Amino acid sequence: MKHLHSGKVRDLYQTDDGLLLMVASDRISAFDYVLTPDIPDKGAILTQMSLWWFEQLADVVPNHVVGPGPDRRSVLCRPLRMVPVECVARGYLTGSGLVDYRRDGEVSGVRLEPGLVDGSRLPEPIFTPSTKAAVGEHDEPISFERVAAEVGADVADELRRITLAVYRRGAEIALERGIILADTKIELGWDTDGALTLGDEVLTPDSSRFWPLDQWEPGRQQPSFDKQYVRDWLTSPASGWDRASGEAPPPLPDDVVKRTRDRYVEAYEKLTGRSFTG
Repeated sequence: MKHLHSGKVRDLYQTDDGLLLMVASDRISAFDYVLTPDIPDKGAILTQMSLWWFEQLADVVPNHVVGPGPDRRSVLCRPLRMVPVECVARGYLTGSGLVDYRRDGEVSGVRLEPGLVDGSRLPEPIFTPSTKAAVGEHDEPISFERVAAEVGADVADELRRITLAVYRRGAEIALERGIILADTKIELGWDTDGALTLGDEVLTPDSSRFWPLDQWEPGRQQPSFDKQYVRDWLTSPASGWDRASGEAPPPLPDDVVKRTRDRYVEAYEKLTGRSFTG
């Protein structure tokens, strides 16, 4: 197969018949750095979770999946012409959205009511797009108006509609399983017929924030099933890393690697109802 591209955590190949083989590695990234060491089984967990979610969303938006790849970490898919925008939906306020809200009272140009805190549920989910940065660079929040200027008003409307529809379906399914879907990022592209199509991964702990419903408490940082555990360690005194230094983060300790894997497995099993065996 012909190697086309390697991103922060996935590698892309082209098959002889023109399909794409997307391989999810065990690499993990945070704060726009690829970290070491890898998280065992992460690629297989995320690929299997994405395949499950693509099935749940099939009546919401078409997807690029042709079928599973030769192993559990890979998937065969149709090539898409990707939209040059990160499509993000938020139902709760946290992370970079909270930082922007505290500074400006808005997120990606969406004005929010005063008095919200970390973990607050928003009255309605909001579309908060960002730029699509290259490896080593930072995604930056952008307004809906800038998206419309980039891709056209009709396409921007459709990006917002699809992103919020994916979020709502995902949040509904997760809530039935005792999990809050706080926010998610999806990738959309045009297929050969010009239809907007869901690509890449979807509703995984790498692209979404998942919180246990029974521990949700606005006003503090929420326990999570995603890689927030890694972010927390990196920004704690234990890591000894200064995010503003411009230097790469230190290697993750064995216990952080293990606990991160455990959280990914727990998210997969709670959401899908299936057991994961590594």
